[in-house]
Amino acid sequence: MNEKTLPSFYVRDVPIYGDTILAPMDGYSDWPFRSLCRRLGSAMSYTEFVKVEKILSRSKEPAKRLYFEEAERPVVFQIYGDDPDLILKAALKVQELNPDVIDINMGCPAKTIADRGAGVGMMLTPVKVARTFRKLVRALRVPVTGKMRLGWERNKNYKLIARIVEEEGGSLIAIHGRTKEQRYSGNADWDAIAEVKSLVKIPVIGSGDVRSVADIQRMKRHTNCDAVMIGRGAIANPWIFAGLDREQVPPQMVQETVREHLQKSVRFYGEEDGQRLFRKYAVQYLLLRTLDRDSRKEILKERPSGEFLEMLEQVYAAMG
Repeated sequence: MNEKTLPSFYVRDVPIYGDTILAPMDGYSDWPFRSLCRRLGSAMSYTEFVKVEKILSRSKEPAKRLYFEEAERPVVFQIYGDDPDLILKAALKVQELNPDVIDINMGCPAKTIADRGAGVGMMLTPVKVARTFRKLVRALRVPVTGKMRLGWERNKNYKLIARIVEEEGGSLIAIHGRTKEQRYSGNADWDAIAEVKSLVKIPVIGSGDVRSVADIQRMKRHTNCDAVMIGRGAIANPWIFAGLDREQVPPQMVQETVREHLQKSVRFYGEEDGQRLFRKYAVQYLLLRTLDRDSRKEILKERPSGEFLEMLEQVYAAMG
């Protein structure tokens, strides 16, 4: 059998092909971007996180955030909350949309989320983490996973939380090597990721400070993790999932990807919102090519998507 046809690892009974994965990022890993990254080689599609209370209300936001197409599988729905019973109710509800995996966010450091006991706030209450995983693993037909951080500066209890997730039936742990207080600053602690990997038998995904193709291999060697999750490093360079550093991406490929992303965004959000929401990516995609301030302002200006593409063609011609 060809090596490439073998899964890199399994999330319980779900085979995962590949070892790089786009991180779930609020405001960035929406359907247009994550489906693009999946096509470029991201091995799984994690949705932006969804608040359990929103799932249980009449809000239309969850449906938008949890939208996916069959080609994206395996698809992971990420949800967050601070009440095990509500998390279970919400998980049972979204399971009906047929995800491959349901993931509990125990890593978001945002004050409004963490300070109410959700996201990384959940790590302060190990008993709550245990109850949540126990309830979900018993009640759901899909695998349950968790994404976490090292904990809080006053309580770096990542080893305890990792053991709890495994003991209560969780099928995978993704760990960002920073504390709540660090947010995205300082260096990620890859030694801590290696500790978690050596501690549990379920797959471990490492996250933090992966900005180049070489970093992917370095993290794998350093931590022995099963896969590497890439967040901010993928926003300017989704081609990292195709094994390319930003400076290796030919202008034509940038052009094709930008066109595809804009079309997906317009189709998904409508002309006005799709174009507006896409602009933050366009600036990222092109920033590494030395664009002056006026060119960046041009890109950020509102215009119909056809005209926007024409303007981009001119930018490419000037870059050529």
